Formats: sequence, structure tokens, C-alpha cells
Amino acid sequence: MKKIPYILFLLLTFTGFSQNTEDIVPEKYTAHNKGKFYIFWGGNRDNYSKSDIHFTGADYDFTLYDVGAEDKPKGWHIDYINPGRMTIPQTNFRLGYFITDKYNISIGVDHMKYVMFQDKAVNYTGYYPNQGSYGESLPNNQVLLTEDFLTYEHTDGLNYVNTEFSRVDDISKFIKLPNTDKFQVNFTEGVGVGLLYPKTNAKLLGKERHDDFHISGFGLSAKAGLNFTFFKYFFIQTELKGGYISMNDIKTTFDNADKASQHFWFLERTVTVGGIFRI
Repeated sequence: MKKIPYILFLLLTFTGFSQNTEDIVPEKYTAHNKGKFYIFWGGNRDNYSKSDIHFTGADYDFTLYDVGAEDKPKGWHIDYINPGRMTIPQTNFRLGYFITDKYNISIGVDHMKYVMFQDKAVNYTGYYPNQGSYGESLPNNQVLLTEDFLTYEHTDGLNYVNTEFSRVDDISKFIKLPNTDKFQVNFTEGVGVGLLYPKTNAKLLGKERHDDFHISGFGLSAKAGLNFTFFKYFFIQTELKGGYISMNDIKTTFDNADKASQHFWFLERTVTVGGIFRI
């Protein structure tokens, strides 16, 4: 009877039920995303379509047509990591959670900047007081956007506070990366919706300059990008994001009767750094 355990051991060995522990390959950390959090921080560059801007107040109501604007880049700068000056550059912050291996939800702020082109001739309709006294009057129903007539920018900033629903796909196998726990490449795409909370810096018709935060409208967006993950926990992510912004309640002066509205498309390019982890 004492020989039975030894015989069973031999049978198991030769029938393949015995396994060398050295042959067991542990599952990679990057094989699954469900339950992971991620956070990132970075910068952006932006382009905007032309837009019609409608200004209203107690004694004026006029529209400027096809007004152009640009962003206000700071370039590579220490302010991106200086806690006291982080809102001066154009920045991006996002915190997300993977609800499955491929899908995640997140909240974030796209801190863009929008500066109207100055000293450009644009068409207009409507009326306003003291017409011609700001150096703005031109023939053929046009005005020149002089500083005395209008300065207009969302520079602290054009804040798109949004939530996104995104998908992530590991494409490492297509470029034959040997170990995704050391280096992994992912493709990401998603859609977003949120509020516009700009700090609009405006000076209109010689009134006192106004510069204050105000919930002004909403935005919709879609994005695609690449994520490069290093040593399981750290990544660089680049994204191309496009969307539509509608702002119907922009504060332009300290008078509650004064406001502006505009609608435009934007294209945003971002580069961010971040981490992904389980709690």
C-alpha cells in the first residue's frame, strides 16, 4: 500500500498533470484595465473657426460677422508645473476610471485660450451709441476692431469643463512589442460633453474692462489619440480633439444687461503625461 502514492505520482507525471512551476507565466499588469484609475496633465494648441458675435445691452444691439481668433501659446515653460501659475499656460487635466478593460469615463478641464484678432475689418449690423467715435467706422457696413471699440478674449481661459466616455485598444501586438509591462502602445477614441466656464476679458464701447468667470454655455467634442505607457504605470498621451462650442451668455461688462453670444468650432492638439494605477 505504501507504493500506491509513488505509482500515482508517476502516472500524473507521464500523463501531463504535473507542471513545472518555472513554466507558469504570471499575467501582465497591462493585460487588463478594469478597475484602474488614471490621471494626466499637459498642454494644448488650438484653432477656431470664424464666428458671429452678438452684443446686446440697454442702449445697443449689434452683431459682428465672421470674427477670427487665435490661441495664446506659452511654449515650453516652467509654469506648466508651477502650482502658483498653472493656469497661465494652455493646459489639460483629466481624471478617469476604467469600467471595463476597454472603456473608461473621465472628468477634466480643457483650459484653452481664445483671443479675437485686433484691427481687422468685419461686417456688422445693428446699432450702438457714439458710432464713429472709436476709430472703428468704415464704409460698406463694416467696422474696424480697434482697441477703443472692442477688445475681446477668453484667456483665463476658454474653460471647457467636461466628461468623456472613451475606448482604449492595445495595439502593441500589431507592432510586435515583446513585453507590454515595459512598453505598451494604445489607441484611444472618445466623445465628450460639458460646460463652458470662461473668464472673459473684454472692453466694449469704452466701458470699464471686465474680466470674470461665468458659466456661458456648453460644448460637444470627439477625440482620437495615442497612448504610450512605460513600465506599467506611466504614460505620455497625444490627442486630436474637435468640437462645437455654444455660448449664449457671455459677460462683457459689470452691467448685468450687457452680454454677448457666439458659436464656433474648435480643433485642439494635446500632449499630456500621466499615470495609471489601482487603488
